[in-house]
Amino acid sequence: MSTAQPPNPAASADPATADRAADRPVDLAGIGIGPFNLSLAALAHGVPALRTAFYEQRPAFHWHPGLLIDGATIQVPFLADLVTLADPGSPWTFLQYLKAHERLFPFYVAERFHIERAEYDAYCRWLSEQLPGLHFDHRVDAVRWDHEYELFEIDFARLGPAADAPASDPAATDEEGRALGRVYARNLVLGVGTEPYVPEPLRPLADAPNVPVLHSSDYLEHRERLLATGHVTVIGSGQSGAEVFLDLLRNRPLGAEGLHWMARTPAFAPMEYGKLGLEQFSPDYTRYFHTLPEPARDQLLPRQWQLYKGIAHETLDAIHHELYRRALHSDGWPGAVLTPGVTVRTAGRIAAAQLELHLEHTEQGTRARHTTEAVVLATGYRERRVDTLLAALDPYIRRDASERPRVDADHCLVLDPMIKGSVYVQNAERHTHGVGTPDLGLAAWRSAVILNSLLTDPAYRLPSRTAFTAFGLQPSGRCGTVIGNPHLPDQRTPLTPTRT
Repeated sequence: MSTAQPPNPAASADPATADRAADRPVDLAGIGIGPFNLSLAALAHGVPALRTAFYEQRPAFHWHPGLLIDGATIQVPFLADLVTLADPGSPWTFLQYLKAHERLFPFYVAERFHIERAEYDAYCRWLSEQLPGLHFDHRVDAVRWDHEYELFEIDFARLGPAADAPASDPAATDEEGRALGRVYARNLVLGVGTEPYVPEPLRPLADAPNVPVLHSSDYLEHRERLLATGHVTVIGSGQSGAEVFLDLLRNRPLGAEGLHWMARTPAFAPMEYGKLGLEQFSPDYTRYFHTLPEPARDQLLPRQWQLYKGIAHETLDAIHHELYRRALHSDGWPGAVLTPGVTVRTAGRIAAAQLELHLEHTEQGTRARHTTEAVVLATGYRERRVDTLLAALDPYIRRDASERPRVDADHCLVLDPMIKGSVYVQNAERHTHGVGTPDLGLAAWRSAVILNSLLTDPAYRLPSRTAFTAFGLQPSGRCGTVIGNPHLPDQRTPLTPTRT
């Protein structure tokens, strides 16, 4: 737990501009516009009493563009869109998107429960292009707490062409001539997402220029070059690794596949998809997990890897079918090797066009050298660090025994009482809320929980029970009620919800 003392209030660099901006603060400012903050913005649009603004440094919405492989589907049903599970009557549902594009009847006839990744990305972009209060090409550089105004002070730079200044007047320009601005907010929500994770032994190669070691998040950009490469190694046992391996396998020469797929896990295992197993992605389980002691949560998460690191049954079946088809038509085993249970100890270049990986087999305790010409790292993602962005707030953030931020049941950072506003987090609280944190199926519910906690009366009615499984012997709380006092400052007139 942090023992640092909160700093004294800092004077504004431009008092006149600060006064103007502080006179019209937003109720909630979002940093980052990925699916989770886009969900929050969409549901907040249904609560006109809330003034919101969301900022994203990218010029437009894109969801994992490097993995929009033709035919690849998302692993949650289409009902797990940005709003439906909290507000099925919203104008921003996936079905409304289909209606707007005159594809409702074709979708009905197709009888598809799991949609393609490309269509989910198109749905999110459709929403992002219509929803007000979203500011792309805006990079948030710093966040501070203003003790005088009792508001969060957010500094940003507009990166793209001139746009309407959101809730503030540009006060200056940076060294590259970009407009700088400031906005004040009563509350914040961080939705900066995750970033590709590269294992330590492979970082020197991945960081070196012109070395064909890349993360799967960049796969499509390099796909044609990989297809022309003599031998490619895919590392990672999750869905992304399986999709990359399958796409390469389907598009390389028969009998000369030149592929090796390896992973640390003891098997290329299917994702848990039993109906009762899926209840661990329910609000009930999230609340249960949050009530567990910190040591119990830390021990539980690694054991649940098959809930979120497994592979869809359909993908595993497709891989086996393709391998069998190739064995049949080439009258021999295909040139593709699948090896689970291995780790990469070290890696390096041994020639201008060759890479060498030093491997260790966990169960056998054996070691070997593996040569290849390119490596695709399907090694997942890690929470994006926001230390620099939140540097001024760090002394106020309360931490657990492992120095991770403490997060309450409403997905809000536990802060020093000197901070009157709230800082919510999205997809940064797996250590406190469990395996469902990055799951798209809980996006709408979490957004509704956050919005309800901002209001004296809930804007969205949430179910008190969501699973048949009772995860503990004691109840773990109920949804649909405000936990503690409303987060908005007491001097404000309570916001009035517009729906129940």
